[in-house]
Amino acid sequence: MNNGMNHTVISPSSVLQAEALERSRLARYARRKLTNRVALTLSMLAMTFGLVWLFWILIETFILGLGGLSVATLTQMTPPPNEVGGLANAMYGSFLMVLLATCVGTPIGIMAGIYLAEFDTHSGLAHLTRFVNDILLSAPSIVIGLFVYAVIVARLRSFSGYAGVAALSLIVIPVVIRTTENMLQLVPSGLREAAYALGAPKWRVVTSITLRAARSGVITGILLAVARIAGETAPLLFTALSNQFWTSSLSEPMASLPVTIFKFAMSPYENWQKLAWAGVFIITLAVLLLNILARVLTRNKI
Repeated sequence: MNNGMNHTVISPSSVLQAEALERSRLARYARRKLTNRVALTLSMLAMTFGLVWLFWILIETFILGLGGLSVATLTQMTPPPNEVGGLANAMYGSFLMVLLATCVGTPIGIMAGIYLAEFDTHSGLAHLTRFVNDILLSAPSIVIGLFVYAVIVARLRSFSGYAGVAALSLIVIPVVIRTTENMLQLVPSGLREAAYALGAPKWRVVTSITLRAARSGVITGILLAVARIAGETAPLLFTALSNQFWTSSLSEPMASLPVTIFKFAMSPYENWQKLAWAGVFIITLAVLLLNILARVLTRNKI
């Protein structure tokens, strides 16, 4: 008699097949879990390895750098061997060349980034500009120094601060171009469309809407470029060279902190080695502060 109930008969082979599938699923899950643990462990070990060296470098720089700091370090010129002196002329030369290179490279980089992001994004010229910019970003700084040496120093037959500014500017420009273009591309297109709907011209939209919306990211790119050129040594060795004395003339060889550190660190004189560590501490602190400032500015970026 049919009582309205359906009875499903499960064969033993179906049960065995289901159990095999479940075991296979559990085995795959166990393998994935093991792989995840291995990858996580290796990642943690790699991070720890990098942090150990980083903190070791910072601790050594802090200890040895503070040992060479004094009032004379900040107020006196680079001394002869085994005499008292400081790094005032080197710090002034670095500050002047970095400042001028930033003032030269930043407007060029911002205008080129605006052109690539707002006016010409897909043409052959835009692709060529991005390609050349990528080459400059990845090119070793010593290559840029040799280029400026061949173009300026060799023809004028004199090392000069102007040549150092030119070399550092060529390092600033690609960084600012890339950062400006990327930040402008992050601005929502709705802002542009709303400005166009109100009848604003293209130049007004760029200057008052998109560039203002991306200003924190653009400023961050400028600060990162400054942090990069602040520690460059190779370009200045071939362009500005160095100077033992104080000079404000950019037409003469000019001292810089990275080159002075390189020269003093390679010397056998104890006072020069202490000044080299003091210079390392100063330049490391300056770059660290610039990077912290860049991080603070990017917290509210688009």
